[in-house]
This record gives sequence, C-alpha cells and structure tokens, in this order.
Amino acid sequence: MTFTALELISEHACFGGVQRFYKHSSSEIGLPMRFGLYLPPQALAGQKVPLLTYLAGLTCTEETFAIKAGAQRLAAQWGLAILTPDTSPRGAGIVGESNHWEFGVGAGFYLDATEAPWAGHWCMESYLIKELLPDVAAQFSLDDQRLGLFGHSMGGHGALTLALRHPGVFRSVSAFAPICAPTQCPWGHNAFTGYLGQDESTWAAHDASVLMGRQGSAPYPQGILIDQGLADQFLATQLHPHLFESACAQVGQPLTLRRHAGYDHGYYFVQTFLADHLQHHATSLA
Repeated sequence: MTFTALELISEHACFGGVQRFYKHSSSEIGLPMRFGLYLPPQALAGQKVPLLTYLAGLTCTEETFAIKAGAQRLAAQWGLAILTPDTSPRGAGIVGESNHWEFGVGAGFYLDATEAPWAGHWCMESYLIKELLPDVAAQFSLDDQRLGLFGHSMGGHGALTLALRHPGVFRSVSAFAPICAPTQCPWGHNAFTGYLGQDESTWAAHDASVLMGRQGSAPYPQGILIDQGLADQFLATQLHPHLFESACAQVGQPLTLRRHAGYDHGYYFVQTFLADHLQHHATSLA
C-alpha cells in the first residue's frame, strides 16, 4: 500500500532529526487524516530505524504528544522514529459528533465502530493496522519488523488492546495511565454502547484485561511497562489497572506496573516517566 494524496503540513528541525506533520486521504476512514512523525538523525542518514507509535488520549490530536512530551531528544539518542496518529476521524458531518469530549471527535477509542452512524468512518483499528503503519514504514523506509506501541489514557487502552488483538505485529508495548478495563468503567460503557451497540458480549474483544485473561501464555515475554499516578483523578472510576495486573498474573505475563504518589493524569506525569518508556522500547526493538 502507498499513501494517497500525502501532504506535508509542517516540518521542524529537532535534535538533529525532523518533526513533521502530514495530511493524507485515508481509504479505511474515507476522510482526510493527519499524523505526526519524528524521524531521528539516524533515519535521515539512511538507517532503517524502528518505528514506535504513540496513541494519545481523549480530546488530543496528532500534535499533543509531539508538543508536550519532549520525546524527540531521547528518540534521537536511541534512533527511534515516533508516529503520532490523530485520535479520531474529523469532518464526517455526523450530527453531534463534537458534542461530548469523551465520545465522537477526539475519542475514537482505537476500534472499528459497527453501529450507525459511526460505522464506516470510525474505523481507527483498521486505519492504524492496515493502512497507516504499513504506509508510514514503506514511505519513510522504516523497519516494519521492529514496531513498538504505547499510549496514554484512551491511547493506553488502544496500545494494550491492539497489541493483544494483533499478535506478532508489535515487539514492545507500554502505557501511561491506561483505561485497563473499559467494560467496567463509564468511559468504556459510553463509547462501546455508541460504537459497538447494546450487546455487551461484543465489548470484551476491546477490553485489555479480558483479552489478557484469554491468552494461553505470555504474549510479551520481554514484559509490559505501565506507569500510573496515584493522584490521578480518574484512577478509581475509569482506569482499573489492578484488573489488568490480575489478568497478567493469571497467564504469567511479565508486567511492571509502577504506582507513583502525587502524580495526576496529565502530561507532567507523562514527561516524568517518558524516558523509562522509550528505553523499554529501544531495548526491545534493538
């Protein structure tokens, strides 16, 4: 596959590499989509570097992580390309698509919707796995055999579920404050009802804790890293990392779940522990 109508929006020199933002026509979404891509100096010199994809949380865009996290310095040091997709389709013209910050625009939940009016355009899983990742790797000569995936909040949910739903695609996975059991929290109930329908039996296929519990053996024997702030205002009601922890223990999946006093849900928290996540991926993708 190759990109259709790939358009460079902006380009910024950064730590010897380049941070770019692109727009393209998506066949899976049926609408224009945007993404950010950091190419480290090693990639600019012709080296085939690993590709690490970051999935952002509710209300975010392809720019959020690139601007707020400060990842480029370490990505340049370790030779990692970083892809930052948008969090949902935009401009579909669905009535009410922007009425609620936790559903619709900016809240794609990294799945393929099956319910009208979202089915057809809200196909974030297919977009990422079938289109964006292979096209980016091919277009920019990145190593499609060394793919890593991480994310924050809704994006942490996306990272864990996509890594489990597509075995063999990703070699490393981590998350910041992920929604670990969306079938058991208000954000998940709201999103899954709208995107997948009232039949709750279909929801489990997009719940990281359920998916992990169904594994016959550890899918990521090199380990999964999760960081969670204990001052996170969403911890008790929305995130439930203890359920994913229990599921990992059940199947023997190595998990490093670090709980940090005083840290909330935002990007100051992400910045604080970002280096550990990039090192986790760099080691696994070496």
